[in-house]
Amino acid sequence: MNVTIQIVRTVPQSVEYLRILPEIVLAVFGMIIMLLDPLLDERRSQKTLGSVALVGSLAAIAATLYQSQYPGVGFWNMVHVDTFSVFFHFLITTVTAVVILTSYEYMEVQQIRAGEYYGLILFGAMGMCLMSSAVELVLIFIALEISSISTYILVGFRRRAAISSEASVKYFLLGSFATAFFLYGVALMFGATGSTSITVIGDTFRSGAIPMLAYAGLALMFVGLGFKVAAAPFHIWTPDVYEGAPAPVVGFMSTAPKAAVFAVLLRIMFEADAPGRLWLIWITAAISMTLGNLGALVQDNVKRLLAYSSIAHAGYLLVAFAALPSNGIPAAMFYAASYAAMNVGAFAVVSHFAGAGERYVTLEDYAGMGRRSPLLAATLTIFLLSLIGIPITGGFFAKFYVFTAALQANLVGLVMIGVLNSAVGAYYYLRIIVMMYMHESRAEIPVSPVPIGLGTALVVSAAATIYLGTLPGRVLEYASRSASQLLR
Repeated sequence: MNVTIQIVRTVPQSVEYLRILPEIVLAVFGMIIMLLDPLLDERRSQKTLGSVALVGSLAAIAATLYQSQYPGVGFWNMVHVDTFSVFFHFLITTVTAVVILTSYEYMEVQQIRAGEYYGLILFGAMGMCLMSSAVELVLIFIALEISSISTYILVGFRRRAAISSEASVKYFLLGSFATAFFLYGVALMFGATGSTSITVIGDTFRSGAIPMLAYAGLALMFVGLGFKVAAAPFHIWTPDVYEGAPAPVVGFMSTAPKAAVFAVLLRIMFEADAPGRLWLIWITAAISMTLGNLGALVQDNVKRLLAYSSIAHAGYLLVAFAALPSNGIPAAMFYAASYAAMNVGAFAVVSHFAGAGERYVTLEDYAGMGRRSPLLAATLTIFLLSLIGIPITGGFFAKFYVFTAALQANLVGLVMIGVLNSAVGAYYYLRIIVMMYMHESRAEIPVSPVPIGLGTALVVSAAATIYLGTLPGRVLEYASRSASQLLR
């Protein structure tokens, strides 16, 4: 008689909770805000609750750094803390802190009650952090829903503007369809492999013949995640939602959720060794870069222009996914960090300049801004030059590493499409700079002084953009170490 003895290694419960420490911190501070909101009058709630949210985001950053000292898996191998997840935790929580700083003045100018706004930002960040460390598809789905529901509501926060309500409804309806695609893909993947664990799925793919059901499941999951990162042809919602949503919310949802979803895609595509990923990514990247840049060329609204820009940058980042894992993963991680720094900073400037009711968001409104507010114009110029990919900015090395990784994988055609699209994209970014410095303003548009919160956010974003453009080595080295651990 054969007797099988199974040894189960138990992890102390305190260590288990360390695996989700940043998420716990964000959830606790979010609940504190929701409890305090009814107790404060509208005038006091703006900065009081904003300060609580800022402390919560800073505490989450500290929790991430503390968590990094205790790598490992937890909760029945559903969560994995490693250098990869710590990188994205730090990125998401830092973006959250910058967006909160940007929102102080915006909420007061727009006369929007602040309580649930800051709570939803923290809850959304919690879901995004959980996505970056989850290695189980059902848990990823739950985290994706936590993040999505928060952003659905945040998009419609300009309640007095019909365009904001329209954007929220459109985002909710299309987002629900995208989530259904992802969930159905998870179900098919379970049917094909018998598991929803990314590690087990990867072992199944490498062990023998891959069933056709797995290809269908992967394609459906990619549709759902492609919607969240605004990759073509799943991008149709982006311009309208970005135009209607509050500017700080656009800065948040164009960076933090994208970073989280790209973390999930990296795990699925590389850690699980997803089959057939090359052509799927190749086609999506080429379409995203081309449609995004061509759409931005004809925009007069700055928020819509940056919306199409985000579609194009999703395409640039996807180029790294088609490359070899050892080169593609670090390039994608570096690009995610660089794009987050420059895009959240650009939308911080837009939110301040837009004024009450976001009246000043067209290109003509930016005419003469270099003379009316030279410091603000110079800061926006740094972010725009980084979006182009000019040297001494993070955007330059981001594109350089992505295209280099693609060339090392012999993806010459995709790199040529990317370089041509970068040249096209330079036109509409330079168009904003030309309007700021070489055109006279047709109307006297008031520009209020930059408050401390917004100034801090702009300094952090600009410093990160320049640091990544001048001293990229440390971040890239960390990303490379994360890639080696992920592949192992």
